[in-house]
Amino acid sequence: MSVTVAVDATGADLGPAEVARGAAQAAHGGLKVLLFGPAAPLEEALSEFPSADVEVVDAPVSIAKEADPARAVRQHPYASIVQAVRAVKDGDADAFVAAGATGAALAAGMSLLGRADGIRRPAIAAQIPLPEKAVTLLDMGANVSVRPEHLEQFAFMGRAFSQAVVGIEHPRVALLSNGEESISGTDLVREVHVRLSSHEGLGFIGNIDGASIPAGVADVVVTDGFTGNIALKAMEGVSTELFHLIRGTIEASSRGKAGGLLLRGPLRGLRDMLDPELQGGAYLLGLGALGVIAHGRFTELGFENAVARAGRAVEADLLGLTLNSLQSAGALHVRRKRTAPADTVVVNDA
Repeated sequence: MSVTVAVDATGADLGPAEVARGAAQAAHGGLKVLLFGPAAPLEEALSEFPSADVEVVDAPVSIAKEADPARAVRQHPYASIVQAVRAVKDGDADAFVAAGATGAALAAGMSLLGRADGIRRPAIAAQIPLPEKAVTLLDMGANVSVRPEHLEQFAFMGRAFSQAVVGIEHPRVALLSNGEESISGTDLVREVHVRLSSHEGLGFIGNIDGASIPAGVADVVVTDGFTGNIALKAMEGVSTELFHLIRGTIEASSRGKAGGLLLRGPLRGLRDMLDPELQGGAYLLGLGALGVIAHGRFTELGFENAVARAGRAVEADLLGLTLNSLQSAGALHVRRKRTAPADTVVVNDA
């Protein structure tokens, strides 16, 4: 199966050339990349990879840092992220990758692709690596403000994602709160707890606090995008600093260095497990097509994995599997068509 991934190269902290090098390393074995960004630095970086199946589309305008992404999408139809998502809409690509521009990617996706049938709100699903199996956290930043019905569907989306991607047949679903008791949390959390408790087939195990996420108590953790983004970045920051502390302690003495030689292999494995670049970013679920959000601070390794992750998800029909699982659980929202009252006169101005 030939897969094409559209990549917005303008939101990376290290510049578009870093994205280009990562995309080029992923673009092999049937995976093609459409790279949107300023042509000159992209083509210069790609000159190092003459055999990579990458096509550059000159799109120097970036809206990655715009305060109002929805307005920016409307005002800048030729911005890199807008053109990348439009390529998916037009059938020229199968999925898109956004380099560090979550708001712009979501706005462009909603404007051009719309929501998948039956989805109330898109959500960003991040996988937190653990020694046994990854924990899925959503939402991770797509929705700062949510209603109870949104979190209710996020729970089913996360369950479906965990089944399809992680391979857990019966995922344990939990709601993030400041305590395990059903009365803990805000009014929103308490109402969602009641809703989730009413679904027998969901696998809901109740509330968990932040400390229980890395402990692997649940396979899916549901929260709003504001809280989820803070929780994920806090865990990433703590794990990174902890690894630096361990390495610094080992290198502080001759005895530590000698012991460090014996621990080099296990520590390298620990570092790799905690490295977000090896995860390749997070999935943007619930749109009419698949998207992957990569960290803006990624190096070429992270962008290579982000593009490869998007390609694998298309090959596995992640979107279709997720929607099928939601449909089987009866968790898709049926939108009612608005009909005019019987005595309403509709005037055709054509």
